[in-house]
Amino acid sequence: MAASNFHSASSFLFIASFAVLVIFTGSSSAQLSKNFYSESCPKVFSTVKSVLHSAISKQPRQGASLLRLHFHDCFVNGCDGSVLLDDTPTFTGEKTAAPNNGSIRGFEVVDEIKSEIEKECPGVVSCADILAIVARDSVKILGGPEWDVKLGRRDSKTASLSAANSGVIPPPSSTLSNLINRFQSKGLSTKDMVALSGAHTIGQVRCTNFRDRIYNDTNIDSSFAKTRQNTCPRTSGLPGDNKISPLDLKTPTAFDNYYYKNLISQKGLLRSDQDLFNGGSTDSLVKKYSEDTKTFYSDFVEAIIKMGDLQPLTGLSGEIRKNCRKVNN
Repeated sequence: MAASNFHSASSFLFIASFAVLVIFTGSSSAQLSKNFYSESCPKVFSTVKSVLHSAISKQPRQGASLLRLHFHDCFVNGCDGSVLLDDTPTFTGEKTAAPNNGSIRGFEVVDEIKSEIEKECPGVVSCADILAIVARDSVKILGGPEWDVKLGRRDSKTASLSAANSGVIPPPSSTLSNLINRFQSKGLSTKDMVALSGAHTIGQVRCTNFRDRIYNDTNIDSSFAKTRQNTCPRTSGLPGDNKISPLDLKTPTAFDNYYYKNLISQKGLLRSDQDLFNGGSTDSLVKKYSEDTKTFYSDFVEAIIKMGDLQPLTGLSGEIRKNCRKVNN
């Protein structure tokens, strides 16, 4: 009987210890909540939406730019707002990293949103959370799905140029296997990758990122290539490098499934996009999304929520920046 009690006590202690271990080692994404600001900043969503509606109505391209900021933030050391930090004389941020330099934009819109939120509830809402909210609202405003955003991230006190340059953000020349591997390294499946790639149904891209494809690739619709050559000269250099074209010619400012229809017609503007439908393992998924908007939306929402869970700073980690471009004094 005594031995039995001993084993029971031992089992209880083990279970209790294990439970504590799980609490402290479990994913910090568990601390994110859809109602995080319901009491501390109840007007956060309406404040974001008001500024964002105005910005996108003036320039629809902003929606894609802000969605992309969330992606570029999360893929480099987690969703911590590090992508927003400006360089200083003693610190180099991520804005000049190869995937970002001359490419990411929308910072002024984030500044305006942060300024309005600070008037409403100072020192409460993080810049990392603002990026998650504007990603959702941009998709919705441009006709896409809506979802409940998990919140409670805090802002990093630093950024990493080397991490942003390390290849975690897939370049436009990526092969399918390269894309699969890079997303898997972040805990995102092949399905997540194909669904998130659908964000390329909106936005524009610089000539320097698709020049090789439109002049040299064979798995491209010839009339489509010719149309793009009109705005992207064969020779590299300025000003041609910076000429932009919509990723989706058909509905460039609508969040729909035309991106996948374009791939089936060999009208993917980036090599990394067309490689999703090029005789490989993701062909069937591209075909499915091209025929079924509802499934695309559902899988996209599931994937972007998973992406938003990447390594958030929570609890006492990081800070709540007063200005998204710089750490607090």
